[in-house]
Amino acid sequence: MENLFRLVDQDQDFFQPKWTLVNGPIIVGAGPSGLAAAACLKEQGVPSVVLERADCIASLWQKRTYDRLKLHLPKQFCQLPKLPFPEDYPEYPTKRQFIQYLESYAKHFDINPKFNECVHSARYDETSGFWKVKTVVTTSGSNKTEFEYICRWLIVATGENAESVMPDIEGLSEFGGEVIHACNYKSGEKFKGKKVLVVGCGNSGMEVSLDLCNHDASPSMVVRSSVHVLPREILGKSTFELAVSMMKWLPLWLVDKLMLILAWLVLGNTEKYGLKRPSTGPLELKNTKGKTPVLDIGALEKIRSGDIHVVPGIKRFSRGQVELVNGEKLDIDSVVLATGYRSNVPSWLQEGEFFAKNGYPKAAFPHGWKGKAGLYAAGFTRRGLSGATSDAMRIAQDIGNAWKEENKQLKKRTIARHRRCISLSQF
Repeated sequence: MENLFRLVDQDQDFFQPKWTLVNGPIIVGAGPSGLAAAACLKEQGVPSVVLERADCIASLWQKRTYDRLKLHLPKQFCQLPKLPFPEDYPEYPTKRQFIQYLESYAKHFDINPKFNECVHSARYDETSGFWKVKTVVTTSGSNKTEFEYICRWLIVATGENAESVMPDIEGLSEFGGEVIHACNYKSGEKFKGKKVLVVGCGNSGMEVSLDLCNHDASPSMVVRSSVHVLPREILGKSTFELAVSMMKWLPLWLVDKLMLILAWLVLGNTEKYGLKRPSTGPLELKNTKGKTPVLDIGALEKIRSGDIHVVPGIKRFSRGQVELVNGEKLDIDSVVLATGYRSNVPSWLQEGEFFAKNGYPKAAFPHGWKGKAGLYAAGFTRRGLSGATSDAMRIAQDIGNAWKEENKQLKKRTIARHRRCISLSQF
């Protein structure tokens, strides 16, 4: 309590309505990671406040994904802690089904985020031992007000995909046609009959190219570097599930070799289609660099047939045209930038020990969930939703233990004071 009084002395406006002391942790982000952390904390009896810059939960899924999206992994690897998917959901739930699951998850655990609150700074006050989290609140119309929260614990759950990556490519501003990031792509319907350049060959780039084909567009997909393409299923079993099973008994390097042999048997040699494989195995690459292998759901067949044209890197754009690094020039109508996302943590968190400049914890998995002074990270494992679940459970257990210990000490002090009062009243 003495620390809190010191904090009040530092800020004369503390008791104005724009300030509040949070009884429990602040969670920044109401995506799957933030919801999982809030639910696990509630199971520990710890209240929390969830801050979300958008006007809904899971805004990435609701507002920045294409219509045909499905979970790439079986549902048992994507469910959040304490509440499984409904039994009637398919093995690979659709975007709409996943959003419905997250909404029911928030309702089940009575999680009510504070929407339209964008955190623009968070710093730890060494003197008081509290975090100070400043937000900009968007109210009706364009009105904005500033607010500040003070808390003992801060959980960063803004995720690996907070901001879209917009590459700086020579001449792109002179192109003249439509240029959108994949986060704004919904369907290939409006691109019917058009020549579309898809920049990027990850899961998004492959799926956008496939969707364009299915809507009678003519996509060219830029493959600038090497990429692992794996079948989504092998002999009716999820490739990911198969890899997880093998890793219980075999070393990572051997599992990688076996996965590549199986991929070659199912898909054939992908290099002859312009999809050169990295020298590092798919699982090792995912663990060390966070680069997810592509799980093929039909794009490779379109590449084989020539419906998706694989092209090398871009040299420059010009009016209605793109020049490639091999000198080839293509006439195109539109560009879809499937160039990925990045963390936005460095833009608001004023801390330099736990998080690196790229917005990820410096410590590798499984040690990147806890920092110092009550700072935590949920959903930065590069292991998808299963990693977020693991983080949430660890964080809740850690804060729950501290919470219970503090309440125990507080109870002891209260009893001691009560006894002193009784003793004094006898005289």
